[in-house]
Amino acid sequence: MPSKKGEPVKVCCSSGPVQNKYDVEAIATVDERGQMVLPKAIRDKAGIMPGDKLAIVTLTRNGRVCCLHLFRSDDLANGVVDILGPDGK
Repeated sequence: MPSKKGEPVKVCCSSGPVQNKYDVEAIATVDERGQMVLPKAIRDKAGIMPGDKLAIVTLTRNGRVCCLHLFRSDDLANGVVDILGPDGK
């Protein structure tokens, strides 16, 4: 169940055994201004709320971006702190 705004969020990308599963759940179209909308069903499933900030992380292979990953910026920052320790903040 997605977390509500203000509640702690369990980070799915934390260390430990993970079983990855990729699903194509929606198709988004980029408009003429370069903007796109995350479909409501995806926002609901991911617990993305209005005002949430998302970090975009790219994976590059052979000089070309092949994957885009979205993370809540707070979750990404917490993950970095988990890796580097509190002095890495």
